[in-house]
Amino acid sequence: MIDLVDKITRSRMMAGIRGKNTKPELALRYALHRQGLRYRLHVATLPGRPDIVMPKYRAIVQVQGCFWHRHEGCSFATIPASNTKFWNSKFVETVRRDQRNVERLRDLGWRVAVVWECAINKEGGDVVATRVARWLSSSRPSTEIPVASSVVALSKAKSRN
Repeated sequence: MIDLVDKITRSRMMAGIRGKNTKPELALRYALHRQGLRYRLHVATLPGRPDIVMPKYRAIVQVQGCFWHRHEGCSFATIPASNTKFWNSKFVETVRRDQRNVERLRDLGWRVAVVWECAINKEGGDVVATRVARWLSSSRPSTEIPVASSVVALSKAKSRN
């Protein structure tokens, strides 16, 4: 499959993708704040500069984009049609870096939650923030928050109608 846009347009599009303060991250942060949870942002002294740091709970919340961080089984985790070798190696390294950062954070005594972009987009920040708050009050050392299976079933049913 060929790329639908020219190289200049593709370059401009890719340059516009932010690493911090993305829409899903902002939605989750605002929802967590509304629930009374307080946090620090992008702490440079921690491995990977985590998105949301909650010192009170010794917890980290990473908001990960499905495309860049390769959310397995997600429709947003596509591979660009052109230059696939480059993209595959880039994605493999991103996933390895994520794993290294989580391991290093856990070694430092931090609990780590990974929240996927698709969960925030489909369920909304408030629902995901409630799931994060539930995890914070548990003793689990880590969690991953994808789209809830009931939301997937509901969206599939709506698309059939």
